[in-house]
Amino acid sequence: MKKPTIKDVAKLAEVSFKTVSRVVNNEESVSEQVRARVQEAIKKLNYQPNHTARLMRKAPFSLAFVYDNPNSHYVIQMQNGIISQCRAKGFELVIHPTDSKSEEVGKELAAMIGSKQIGGVILTPPLSENRELLTYLLNHDAKVVRILSGAEAPDALAPVVYVDDIDAGEKMTQYLLQQGHQQIAFLGYHPAHESSKGRLRGYQLAHDNANISVDRNLIIDGEFTFESGMQMTKRLLAQPKLPTAIFACNDEIAAGAVFMCRLQGYKIPEDISIVGFENSPFSLQTWPPLTTVNQPNVEIAARAAAMVIDMMQDDKNHTVESCGFQLDLVLRDSVCAPNNTPD
Repeated sequence: MKKPTIKDVAKLAEVSFKTVSRVVNNEESVSEQVRARVQEAIKKLNYQPNHTARLMRKAPFSLAFVYDNPNSHYVIQMQNGIISQCRAKGFELVIHPTDSKSEEVGKELAAMIGSKQIGGVILTPPLSENRELLTYLLNHDAKVVRILSGAEAPDALAPVVYVDDIDAGEKMTQYLLQQGHQQIAFLGYHPAHESSKGRLRGYQLAHDNANISVDRNLIIDGEFTFESGMQMTKRLLAQPKLPTAIFACNDEIAAGAVFMCRLQGYKIPEDISIVGFENSPFSLQTWPPLTTVNQPNVEIAARAAAMVIDMMQDDKNHTVESCGFQLDLVLRDSVCAPNNTPD
């Protein structure tokens, strides 16, 4: 039998084939009554949209998730959030891991845009912080949404989903100070990562508001990995004056800190309280479970994807508004009041 076409569906539903296309692509400019009629015709005819032909149109129906991040949990959560929007709106997702230090990133993406493979790009840190890369992509007609650390969008070049790391870092440090901790270490400062700088800024603000000076020896540089968490904690525990609490810049670092403290005979939280950031699976895989900051990566990614798709579907080049997320604490058993201030 001949495969049903979009025109067959249009004829049965008594609408134009453009209306059928709008329904298939989940566009909003169709009444519910007409949508239901078209969907019924699609079901009766067992019509299957030709995705290959659709991708060959002038407007691509694929978007790219571009990242350079060693945290597999973060990447998976981002993918799940983006895929949820792609499936709901009939788009395809291209996963594009890359080296943020490479000069070829922009050229790789521009080639995909030029060949109509993709029409939209979601950039995550540290790529989203690269203004030169952003300008390059915009000059090649890409629709770009950035996920960034901050309390607001840094500019109007392209829409931003921003995450307020300063506010979250301040909340977490205030919580530790309220428990009676005054010697709080900060693990994972990295000058190349805005999220790390924001969390440190929040840590410093909380100390300032409490009129407590920050001991610079307790701020340890490192990477956002379990292994780095172990090494930073080892350096910390070798100091003459030990902290009563550790604020780790993410849950992986915090899990490494718990492991190293245990190796050296310290109890958590009786000897040292430890908190993380992100509320990733690492926060529940330690004992005790970590107090942390909930960063809803799936929701953040879904919002970024919805923004990109809106831009790709909008023929009038309507400006998509940036949006922000404030983060909340998740209180668990890795914190208690300090029993004694270590010497």
